[in-house]
Amino acid sequence: MYIKNSSDTILYADDYATMRATITAALVAGINLSGADLRGENLSKTNLSGINLSNADLRWADLFDANLSGANLSGANLSEARLSMANLRGADLRKSDLIKADLVWADLSGANLGGAYLRDAHLDRANLCDANLSGADLSDADLSEADLREANLSGANLSRVNLRDAVGII
Repeated sequence: MYIKNSSDTILYADDYATMRATITAALVAGINLSGADLRGENLSKTNLSGINLSNADLRWADLFDANLSGANLSGANLSEARLSMANLRGADLRKSDLIKADLVWADLSGANLGGAYLRDAHLDRANLCDANLSGADLSDADLSEADLREANLSGANLSRVNLRDAVGII
């Protein structure tokens, strides 16, 4: 199995049968997966802590309950990705595309989402304590019951956001 970028350049190759095993091996080997094309891949419950997936294409990827704590996902395309219950503590998601992403129950505490695109994203019950959302586009997003204590929302677009029962909003 191999991991390519959008130009079809191979970033990493091995003999594993699944993409999950291949990515785990690449992470252990310290391979930079910046720009990787992982559209639609099933990476649920995978430990990707600290991985560099900046500018990666993760549209429609299944990252349910994945550990992405401290990961670099800046500029990544995660539109319509399934990230429910994912651990994204301290992750770098600056300028990432999370349009229509499923982040229900995700832990984004301390994450940097500055300038991220979160239009129509599902963030209900998400932990956004101490997250940086400055300049983020949250229009039409669902943040019902989300925890926003100490979150930085300066300059964020909150048009038509559902903040029902959210914590930390004045």
